[in-house]
Amino acid sequence: MSPKDVNDEQGMSREWHYHPDLPIQVTPVFDWPPRPAAALAWLANALLSIAFGVGLIGLATLVYVVAHPDPAAMTVLSLDWAWQIWARNVALMLVVAGGLHIWLYHLRGQGKRLKYDHREPGRSGQFTFGNQVLDNMFWSLASGVTLWSAAEVLLYWAQANGWAPGVTFEGNPVWFVLWFVLIPLWSSMHFYWVHRLLHWPPLYRLAHSLHHRNVNVGPWSGISMHPIEHALFYTNFLIHLVVPSHPVHVMFHAYFQSLGPIFSHSGFDALWVRDRRRMKMGSFFHQLHHRYFECNYGTIDMPWDRWFGTFHDGRPTCTEMVRERRKRMMGR
Repeated sequence: MSPKDVNDEQGMSREWHYHPDLPIQVTPVFDWPPRPAAALAWLANALLSIAFGVGLIGLATLVYVVAHPDPAAMTVLSLDWAWQIWARNVALMLVVAGGLHIWLYHLRGQGKRLKYDHREPGRSGQFTFGNQVLDNMFWSLASGVTLWSAAEVLLYWAQANGWAPGVTFEGNPVWFVLWFVLIPLWSSMHFYWVHRLLHWPPLYRLAHSLHHRNVNVGPWSGISMHPIEHALFYTNFLIHLVVPSHPVHVMFHAYFQSLGPIFSHSGFDALWVRDRRRMKMGSFFHQLHHRYFECNYGTIDMPWDRWFGTFHDGRPTCTEMVRERRKRMMGR
């Protein structure tokens, strides 16, 4: 399918270089009364997301087997092994975010095909170093990877000492597999409410505004955040102190939480190689949040925004509604 351009008849096309079919649909899986046919169709279309999740499980398993410190050593909190967690996470960010950025913005591997915003990464005084990409890299690596790694280290230490409940595939194969399915649902719920908190005006000005410098997002924008926001963002991991987990679950959760945003913030709807869509990447649902701010706080896979009246489906009527809401909020 060829991408829509600015001459498309859709109402929002004047504001976007590309957008998917509108209005955006949220998952019907949680509709009441149930709509089985719609739910099954949605799940069928979600196969690419499922494949991405399976890929992250595979990555977590590989890292656990090849590059995870000895559990016996992790009973003592020490830089001797903690630095390995940080180093491997830096390497993952450089390979994934750096590789995708090079393909999309340096090699121009697909030009502007399927790019939501026609603009290039920004250069202005609002960004650290006056450069959006350098700004995003700095906050992602210096703050994001550091606090993500610290959260992982503390969890592995707790697990190694028996202070956090553990599980193995041999001991409970059903829960071991099911927990991989439930982690994204937990992450979505946590993200919605933490994100709403971050839009509380004092906290927004103090921390979240740094992430929102990125109206036109790119791969390095995903976890480019203020340290306060990172600290709140990674409280998501505290669930592993309560729910029986294996280190591979923690890694999968970490990669879902930290590598996933690289793709959802890529600025492109999909990876286009040799005249075909090869992988779903961007989230126009979240792109709308970066442009209009007071909407789409959660993820498309859970209907939190629809339930709480903050859903923007991409149509001009929703844009006007959001702008009116912002005027009222600024007036207060």
